[in-house]
Amino acid sequence: MIVMYVGERKHPECKIQSPSDTYAALQKFQNKRKEHFLVLTLNGAHIVIAVRLVSIGIVNRTIVHPREVFWWAIKDNACAVIVAHNHPSGCVDPSAEDREITMKLSQAGEILGIEVLDHLVIAKSGYFSFLEHGMM
Repeated sequence: MIVMYVGERKHPECKIQSPSDTYAALQKFQNKRKEHFLVLTLNGAHIVIAVRLVSIGIVNRTIVHPREVFWWAIKDNACAVIVAHNHPSGCVDPSAEDREITMKLSQAGEILGIEVLDHLVIAKSGYFSFLEHGMM
């Protein structure tokens, strides 16, 4: 899988079919020392258009607003998005804030007609998928 960070996709195409595909595309963020919040913009076939950096926070928190997430989705003419962020602590359990922003982003996406397919929390130890845990 080849996905360019904060840029347009390169060939071969990167198709997201499962949370593990998303994790593989974002593994370089698992070791970051600050939280990075990312959005993968996808076309109608769930092929990655781009991986976009939304914000960089501190060691245990970052500020995210639907406006910044969906600005990229609209700019890229995306049909859907997957959001993700790393936990520098190594623990992939989602926080209350993670659950809250997931709900807000899903609601905003519904209004805009751009589905939020999943939210991954990534770390060296692996990932947590809101979709796989029935939270999407």
